[in-house]
Amino acid sequence: MKTVEKKIPVIEKENIPNLTFSRREVLSKPEAIKQRMYDLYRSQILGNISQGKVWITFETSDSSLYKVNTTIWAVGEKFINLKRGIVVPINAIHQID
Repeated sequence: MKTVEKKIPVIEKENIPNLTFSRREVLSKPEAIKQRMYDLYRSQILGNISQGKVWITFETSDSSLYKVNTTIWAVGEKFINLKRGIVVPINAIHQID
C-alpha cells in the first residue's frame, strides 16, 4: 500500500507573527536536535553572505505544520531571527532545507 504524504502548506514570512507556538520540543532524538542546530548555523552563514534562502518546516501550538522560504539572519539560544524582526522558536522547527 502506498502512503500518501501530507502536503505542508507554505506560509509567507510576514504571517508568522500571527501564529502561536508551544514551548514543547518537536524533535525527540538528541541527534536530530544537534543536526537542526548545525543546519540553522549553516543557513545563517548562507543568509549573511549571499542572502540565500532556505525552507524551514515548523510546527505551531495546535500541531499544524507550515513551511516558509526565507533567509535566516541570526540564530540565538532559543529563537531564530528572520527579516523584519520576525522570530521563530527553535524548538518548533522540524527541518531546514
